[in-house]
Amino acid sequence: MADYSQFIAKKSVNIPNKGSFSCTSPSNIALVKYWGKRPIQLPENPSISFTLDVCKTETTLQYEKLENPAEDFQFELLFEGKPKPDFKPKIQSFFQRIEAYVPFLKDFKFVIETKNTFPHSSGIASSASGMSALAYCIMHLERSMDASITDMEFLKKASFLSRLGSGSASRSIEGPITVWGNHNEIEGSSDAYAVKFPHTIHENFNNYQDTILLVDKGEKQVSSSVGHDLMHGHPFSEQRFLQANTNITELKDVLISGDLDRFIEIVESEALTLHAMMMTSLPYFILMKPNTLSVIHKIWKYRKDTGSKICFTLDAGANVHVLYPNSEKNEVMDFIKSELVVYCEKGQYICDKIGLGAKLL
Repeated sequence: MADYSQFIAKKSVNIPNKGSFSCTSPSNIALVKYWGKRPIQLPENPSISFTLDVCKTETTLQYEKLENPAEDFQFELLFEGKPKPDFKPKIQSFFQRIEAYVPFLKDFKFVIETKNTFPHSSGIASSASGMSALAYCIMHLERSMDASITDMEFLKKASFLSRLGSGSASRSIEGPITVWGNHNEIEGSSDAYAVKFPHTIHENFNNYQDTILLVDKGEKQVSSSVGHDLMHGHPFSEQRFLQANTNITELKDVLISGDLDRFIEIVESEALTLHAMMMTSLPYFILMKPNTLSVIHKIWKYRKDTGSKICFTLDAGANVHVLYPNSEKNEVMDFIKSELVVYCEKGQYICDKIGLGAKLL
């Protein structure tokens, strides 16, 4: 059993009466995917992701000290200015999971106000940005009671708490590239929290672009947590976990050397493997749509015809993340507008790029 006692907050006599913290935390897109987890919120394989910049959650945590600690968590939740009762159970369960590490939660009544810079249900990982933003605010509250917390301890614990809300949220606290999950070639890596990629990243990846094509904005027919569970007993799961470990070893070298051809191979193969796992589980399911496939074929043709270093990746959904170097931005945007937007729902897409993680406002 892992020992997480380092993350338990010190008892504080300086509990503040009232105040608030506001922060933003971005979504992220995995290059090597994690699919399959074990309790509680631990990954079956390590993953590595680009932290995004534009797609983020803004959260304000208002807190007011109670006269006596409450029996249960006291919080109101406002999403884009309105009460959002269907989000409350997720926050309740998050608080239950993290209470052992931040035992002061029941000393306060909270108002959590949150909004996204991207359309809700647009298939961007809003649980990653939302849970990491809330965890980041909670860590600022803890630090107001314990000034001895170092920056390194702060970031590590913020990622640790984020993971207990949403696995991929652990990767949103820092940027531009983070690794979550223990890997013997990534120094400091852990299943319990994400770490910043510990090597100098090649300039080819500076300001790397991610244009997200909103192919289908509907709710997924299978939730990610159900999909993760289907990896238990999956006929190809062991091989998949080995493949992910190997791909991280290779991608580590690619990110240092700047080899964009190998980057494309690994990233596209990972995206298709993720969906192959969904198609071969029991029950099996397909989250790609016909337009997803049309976009992929167009990208392949454009790359063959022009020698571009454009590529795609997918999350657990139908939308396509189009990744390309900043040096190709103008040409690729022309291609997206002339040939790919037609496959987007209502012509919608989001221009994003690699970013630096959560920040206090």
